[in-house]
Amino acid sequence: MSQIRLDDTSRSPLFKQIVHQERQQVATSQLQPGERMPTVRQLAETLDISPGTVVKAYKELEQDGVIQSRRGGGTAVVAKASDPQLLKLRQTRLSNMVSDGILDVLSQGYSLEEIEAAFSAQLDQWREERQVGRRPLRRTIRRTRPGKGLVIVASHDLALNMLVGRLRQREPGIRIDVTNAGSLGGLIALQEGRADVAGIHLLDAETGEYNYPYVKHLLPGREMAILHLAYRIQGLMLAAGNPRRIRGIEDLGRPDVTVINRQKGSGTRVLLDQELRQLGLKPSSVRGYDREVDTHLAVAKAIAGGQADTGLGIEAAARACQLDFLPLHRERYDLVMPAEKRRSRELTLLARIVASTDFRRAVTEAGGYDTSQSGTTTYVGGSDRKEG
Repeated sequence: MSQIRLDDTSRSPLFKQIVHQERQQVATSQLQPGERMPTVRQLAETLDISPGTVVKAYKELEQDGVIQSRRGGGTAVVAKASDPQLLKLRQTRLSNMVSDGILDVLSQGYSLEEIEAAFSAQLDQWREERQVGRRPLRRTIRRTRPGKGLVIVASHDLALNMLVGRLRQREPGIRIDVTNAGSLGGLIALQEGRADVAGIHLLDAETGEYNYPYVKHLLPGREMAILHLAYRIQGLMLAAGNPRRIRGIEDLGRPDVTVINRQKGSGTRVLLDQELRQLGLKPSSVRGYDREVDTHLAVAKAIAGGQADTGLGIEAAARACQLDFLPLHRERYDLVMPAEKRRSRELTLLARIVASTDFRRAVTEAGGYDTSQSGTTTYVGGSDRKEG
């Protein structure tokens, strides 16, 4: 049943208000094709208006192809939310709502960069809410192939999500597939020709260096371009107020502490394993070690929801879920791509966005990022390394 609210003080005629609201309800799928409309008499009595006003509204809606009346069969919705006319109306309504929200937040003193960072984090959370089950890593990556659009296989990162969003804005027709498969998953996808770009943050325990040793080891003999996205802070995300009084990685071995872990192959998982080895802690002694999720926000949400006491992740995710945060490491997050593709139109634009002042400002506002070197590119091939 449609829900109509009329405003006697509006300059818009009553029948036009009915037409507009019915269109909106169809455009937003509140009214579905085949759904019966109230009769003229029923709607007139409900709204306390003359039947002639309803007749006028229904006539215009029928002329526009939104509803259809059949003699003896009543009036029913025939338009779909995907119809071009209604789709345009739907997009206009969405734009107006977003614009109103932005104006409201700006009036409270927040900057555009703060709004963008918060909006990106919230979108990530909603995407995760809509996921049903977990997809096998290998099968997920195989569904995408480089060559058409841009395929990115990466360790989860909020700055990367913001970058992809801006690239889509600049190039509305571009298809970008992003899979959160961990740092190692990204490099393997590059190795096997199933990705254009890998997003990684892998610390080599022997050299203390991020990313380069792994690129050289997994992609030997190939010249690769490494585009620096940002430095970011990794640490322990903690329930608000830190009720377990966790002071460091060593506390993960306590029997009263439950952790939530990242998936195998993620840079965060590699970092945690290295920390545990240095402290002489076995994974079997860490309660919750085997419980894995694929993103930093999933870790943060589990802690915020009381399903775990702590987990290793980035500061931006902790902020997004209003958690306490214990900083432990400053790590390098890079985008790796074949050198011959670095100068393609799509990746040239991507690199320009990374180096732009407004993007770097927005990432910094998200919290826990250092963008002072964002946009610099290093070429690695064999044993050589050069800036470019």
